[in-house]
Amino acid sequence: MNIDAAPTDGPAPALVLIHDDRLRDEVRSVAAAAVRSLDERQHPVGRHAWTGAPLVILDTSAARDAVATAYGRRAGVVLVTDGEPGLLDWQAAAAIGAERVIALPGAAVGLIEMFAAYGERRAGDGIVVAIVGASGGAGASTLAAATALRAAAERFRRDTLLVDGAPFGGGLDLLLGIETTAGTRWSDLVVEDGRVSAAALHSALPAAAPGLVVLSCGRSGAGKLPRELGPAAVRAVIEAGRAAGDLVVCDISAERGPHADQMLDAADLVVLVVPARLRAVAAAEAVSAYITRRNPNQGLIVRGPAPGGLRGAEVAEVLDRPLLAAVPGQTGLAHHLERGGLSVRRRGPLRDAADAVLAVLSAPTAQRR
Repeated sequence: MNIDAAPTDGPAPALVLIHDDRLRDEVRSVAAAAVRSLDERQHPVGRHAWTGAPLVILDTSAARDAVATAYGRRAGVVLVTDGEPGLLDWQAAAAIGAERVIALPGAAVGLIEMFAAYGERRAGDGIVVAIVGASGGAGASTLAAATALRAAAERFRRDTLLVDGAPFGGGLDLLLGIETTAGTRWSDLVVEDGRVSAAALHSALPAAAPGLVVLSCGRSGAGKLPRELGPAAVRAVIEAGRAAGDLVVCDISAERGPHADQMLDAADLVVLVVPARLRAVAAAEAVSAYITRRNPNQGLIVRGPAPGGLRGAEVAEVLDRPLLAAVPGQTGLAHHLERGGLSVRRRGPLRDAADAVLAVLSAPTAQRR
């Protein structure tokens, strides 16, 4: 299974997108002096590579390409120039959101400082998983909530953050039976300067279990549309959880759009939930292709019942994606959801599916590839 993650036992490579040969050589020299490795690529790169690298180094031409490709803004972007930067360099840096513009070779110490700040993966880095439905009603929200509950119960990370990315889904708080619990929902959240504190989130959000807080969409009432989720706010929440070392579980369900794309871009693993029905598999082919353009790191959960006898391995073969688990339908699940919210305390197909997701996320890097 390819999770495309950098090893955790050494410096993580900086992503280098530089067209100018001389500048590329200068960056190599500085990286050698700083004892940092580089991941040198040509444009375009996948969005997962863009969001996953701890540091991104571009020249002006590459920065313009990145802007044209609509890569999202992120921390740890540096623009390097051959000598003192001019107006066009500064404009490109502003457009891509570069933190610094560094003139080489004269200001090489600035690049060394950026390597020191961003070049090494921290032991407390969090993990992000996005759960996507092949179609409406696939069960993505239920699996996302179950995965978060199991992670909290097993202390997968010190804290787990469940993020609702489905404004039209009725709210994950209702699914978990905490709709009357006080706390911040998306409609209450204000993100200033593109950043939010993980500690503030942990204290403000309602808890569904010890070590599990939920950022849920609310219910707008009759005649009102739910509030749109801003991609900048979504990115800020996910980055806060990752920086705090949390497991961040994002429920995308059948949503598409800028906020859902942010979740796909940030995910270390995207789990596609596919009902074992022919039309669902046909829909999953298009959904998987869409996801792949943003993030190639996918795994499948195939969910029963299978009225036509379709097997999980057959679905995985059609979609050409790794099968994490194939589980039958869970008897009585709908009743329990209507009568007090989701629980995974007892063994069953849903708990097995959630545990399969966590098993992939906890596997050593060498086993994920």
